[in-house]
Amino acid sequence: MTIEGLEEKIAHLMRMGEDLSDMVAKQGREIDRLTRIVGLLAEREAARESEGGNSIPLADQKPPHW
Repeated sequence: MTIEGLEEKIAHLMRMGEDLSDMVAKQGREIDRLTRIVGLLAEREAARESEGGNSIPLADQKPPHW
């Protein structure tokens, strides 16, 4: 393999590494955003359940088959 061929492969691998790094960073931001949304929805649902008059939140109640 020639020096030029090796340089091309290195450039290609470097580009792939940068692309993967960008993709991982984007996915990390999306996971953070979705985690915040799930937390807000869980809080909202907990508040809604407590306002409903049930003494035990629905998530903490045993299923009927127990």
